[in-house]
Amino acid sequence: MNDLVTSLTNWTGELAGLLWGNALTLAVLLGMGLYLTLRMGFVQIRGFRHALDLVSGRYSKASDAGQISHFQALSTALSATVGTGNIAGVATAITLGGPGALFWMWMTAFFGMATKFTECTLALKFRQLDENGVVAGGPMYTLLHGLNMKRTAILFASFALIASFGIGNMVQANSVVDGLGYLYPGLKEHGWLIGLVMAFLVALVILGGVTRIARVASTIVPVMASIYICAALFVLFNHAADIPNAFSIIFNHALNPWAVGGGAVGEAIRWGVARGLFSNEAGLGSSPMAHAAARTNEPVREGLVAMLEPFIDTLVICTMTGLVIIVTGAYTLGREDLVGAALTAHAFNSSIGASGAAVVGIGLSLFAFSTIIAWSYYGDRSARFLFGEGAVMPYRVVYCFLVLIGAAVPLKLVWNIADITNILMALPNLLSLLLLAGLAQSLKNTYFSGSNFKADNKADP
Repeated sequence: MNDLVTSLTNWTGELAGLLWGNALTLAVLLGMGLYLTLRMGFVQIRGFRHALDLVSGRYSKASDAGQISHFQALSTALSATVGTGNIAGVATAITLGGPGALFWMWMTAFFGMATKFTECTLALKFRQLDENGVVAGGPMYTLLHGLNMKRTAILFASFALIASFGIGNMVQANSVVDGLGYLYPGLKEHGWLIGLVMAFLVALVILGGVTRIARVASTIVPVMASIYICAALFVLFNHAADIPNAFSIIFNHALNPWAVGGGAVGEAIRWGVARGLFSNEAGLGSSPMAHAAARTNEPVREGLVAMLEPFIDTLVICTMTGLVIIVTGAYTLGREDLVGAALTAHAFNSSIGASGAAVVGIGLSLFAFSTIIAWSYYGDRSARFLFGEGAVMPYRVVYCFLVLIGAAVPLKLVWNIADITNILMALPNLLSLLLLAGLAQSLKNTYFSGSNFKADNKADP
């Protein structure tokens, strides 16, 4: 049995490495963002101010169809993206790809904003609302109703369902244990107990459906993100004199093969793009399922809200992590015990002491927990699409049970399967974006030229 698990782990690891480390895969994901940026007329720049107005509630109406506010939809989607990628993923990218990887993470975020806009606009356009106002939406509905591609829609939902158990659940539960282990090393020996408590807390949230998930997410994410950013700013303040040199190092390693060698630049591109896409999930098709529940009658509005995700996740939080690692010199140590989140914790600790490591440990735990509850919604929407409404509650029960398992067992095999299903999710989603880009462009142009944008700018009292 152990030999079988080892063989499966090795085989899936090779396949995951091939899919995510393949230049063609990364070029397609980043290239789609570039194509949509041009097709949508740099909407991430021209629509940024309006997106902030939407999140603030300026255009919100209680009478619009949907279940949650723009802010709650954004918080729910951010709950799934802001997590281990922001703390461990950035450190991994810098360790393997050098400081220049951070620049290429920025590129994935900028172009990914256009991708998020497009996929979430289409999700709102083709979502379904039942007689009780309950929403079902996402790339599977876009593929089904927008392109009449039922088999491809089933493939996407199947991959999303599997991914929810892996990257959205068991991997994150294990990350919670790791995060708490930074603070109290002895806790790692009690993974089952932590998992039991966590499974109970997850059940309290997800059994209440998307409205309760959104309420919890809109509390956890802003508070924890603010604390993490403030701690990072404190470190950067302590190393203010080193910040200009840090940016010089980043740009040199990202763009100057004469200074660092062509191979180093290539590794920076590879790891920066891969970790950036892994962190903000632009093009994977996950967050449209959360945004589809937003309370609005204008698909473009939620598309604009959604494009703030890569900005917050990568351009803000990942940048903070990367700069802390670079200005403290932590990335130059080359210690085998300082990888992933441990490297980030060491960087904070070296500047502001034990409180810095505590921020990383608590942040990793809370970010991972919020990812668990957000991905549960993605999974139950996929289960509903595949098997009907009756499958939703059994799915949630199984999901809670796997939280317990994930907290207590080694997860290398699960990580590999999650990486594979994530990229397989992206393929049908990218197909829908390519074929329906013209429709998204038309919806955008109509919205920005219409009265709903120019005059309807007051919220309900």
